[in-house]
Amino acid sequence: MKAQEIREMSEEQILQEQEALERKVFDLRTQAATEELSVPSELRKARRSIARMRTILRQRELAAKAHDDPKETATV
Repeated sequence: MKAQEIREMSEEQILQEQEALERKVFDLRTQAATEELSVPSELRKARRSIARMRTILRQRELAAKAHDDPKETATV
């Protein structure tokens, strides 16, 4: 999933998609351990999508915090 697609989603949608991807990563790791994983790149793609989602959520959190109290972020 591309970053722009994630940015267009609401926070709740991102969290739901992240949870689904985390389950998918678990399943893919299980398949990899039992040597049943047919497309190894799927594991990497899922992990990177999760990382993108976490990054965008963190950016939103920091932006909200900066908007609420601009004095604290000026010292960072």
